[in-house]
Amino acid sequence: MVYVISLGGSLIVDEKVNVKFLLDFKRTLENLNEKFVVVTGGGSTARLYINALEEAGASKKVQGLNGIEIVRFHARFLMQLFSRQANRKLPRNLKVIKNLLKKSKIVVVGALRFKEDNTSDGTAAMIASYLRCKFINVTNVKGLYDKDPRKSKGARMIKRIKARDFEGIARKIHYKPGQHFVLDQNAAKLIAKNKIRTYIVGDDLTNLKRLILGKKFIGTEIE
Repeated sequence: MVYVISLGGSLIVDEKVNVKFLLDFKRTLENLNEKFVVVTGGGSTARLYINALEEAGASKKVQGLNGIEIVRFHARFLMQLFSRQANRKLPRNLKVIKNLLKKSKIVVVGALRFKEDNTSDGTAAMIASYLRCKFINVTNVKGLYDKDPRKSKGARMIKRIKARDFEGIARKIHYKPGQHFVLDQNAAKLIAKNKIRTYIVGDDLTNLKRLILGKKFIGTEIE
């Protein structure tokens, strides 16, 4: 079985490169019997430069293209960090990803092609739809909440939600390049349209392993 994992940029780089987490993430995937497509995010690094371009008056397209390059840089870095277990060339289309899975346990992917109003989560959802497999979003919060858990102590986790209801929540958020939300609008649309079984979990790798093994886990299921 193949899983598509969207790995949040904040888990790759925060104040510094999160090497320990990334190596533990690699070992977790290696010790499972499945195959994985790992789509990297841009995180705070992308937002830093996107915000600078916005301040300078650059167009949204220019901001978006800058973000894409940072996402691809993160993907190349992850390929090198994962060494022999991952692909050696960055794929740019869906057919290449499918072919790489025939010989690689882990296929690392950055941005495929520029599309307005899209992010790494949208790319991951598109790949999951193409491969007809499950999609896991690994981010810096434990799941979807009714409020921002970093700002509200009374935030309640939503453990299960219908795809159409989730899409409705995502649509209310105004899109901007480098946006930060558990899943972007385009991903939410694809999940609902193509009935992609999707999970949102935090950075606890034991929890991620439990999810993949079909055991009880902490997070949100979008059905």
